[in-house]
Amino acid sequence: MTRRFSCALARAPSLVRGRPFPPRAAPATPPASRPPPGRLMSSSSAGWQHASRPPPPPPSHPGAEKDQLFRGLEAALGTTFSSEPLAPPPQPMILVISGPSGVGKDAVIKRLQEEREEMHFVVTATSRAKRPGEVDGKDYYFITKEEFLTMIERDELLEYALVYGEYKGIPKQQIRDYMAKGCDIVLRVDIQGAATLREILGESAIFIFLVAESEEALVKRLIHRKTETSDMLLVRIATAREEVRRMQNFDYVVVNAEGKLEEAVKQVESIIDAEKAKIHKRHVNI
Repeated sequence: MTRRFSCALARAPSLVRGRPFPPRAAPATPPASRPPPGRLMSSSSAGWQHASRPPPPPPSHPGAEKDQLFRGLEAALGTTFSSEPLAPPPQPMILVISGPSGVGKDAVIKRLQEEREEMHFVVTATSRAKRPGEVDGKDYYFITKEEFLTMIERDELLEYALVYGEYKGIPKQQIRDYMAKGCDIVLRVDIQGAATLREILGESAIFIFLVAESEEALVKRLIHRKTETSDMLLVRIATAREEVRRMQNFDYVVVNAEGKLEEAVKQVESIIDAEKAKIHKRHVNI
């Protein structure tokens, strides 16, 4: 029994006396943790530390790039771009406003002057005497008949008429002076005066016919003024009916309805703006 056990020991090399057991394998060293992506690491005595990223370059100014492109286009074309206006500046114009009595011509013109400083209402010269409350140079230029006749002889009036034995006319020099300042000119005349101005100015001026919303409304306005007798009202109404038939001789018609003055003024302003925006503009020569 003892012998068998000894033989068994002799056959087992790992159990032979004097031969050590094979050493155990050392445990695997855990892998070092990797820095998160996008971060730089540096070693120091204190261990790993995050390294600061260099600041990005400042963005170029967009204005500088546009200016460089602008200059490059000029160089490619071999010329400089002009800063002059592409559209010619609007020229002063003459606006003739007419219509039957009682349609509110004075009210429309007064609001136009308040809205547009560059607009001049021509003051008419007259030979009649000044009435109470009237101001010379504002309501009319009051001159004698002799002075008026001298102006006619010198061709100093654009248009004139003899009304109830007294002269009324439009001085040319006044128009020239204010147009030279860049002002638009407004002329308020009756239907007969508008017909005369159309013959003189032709298509160089803008003719606007001002009307009430209806004949009924016009008669009520005339009555409300309380300036005419019944007989005079009949004459005014007959004249107004005849004048309305001449509407076709004007360029534009504007309705000045009761209580809607601002709408009428805006429409006249729209006409002025549209005329100034035309390609083929009217040219006035006084």
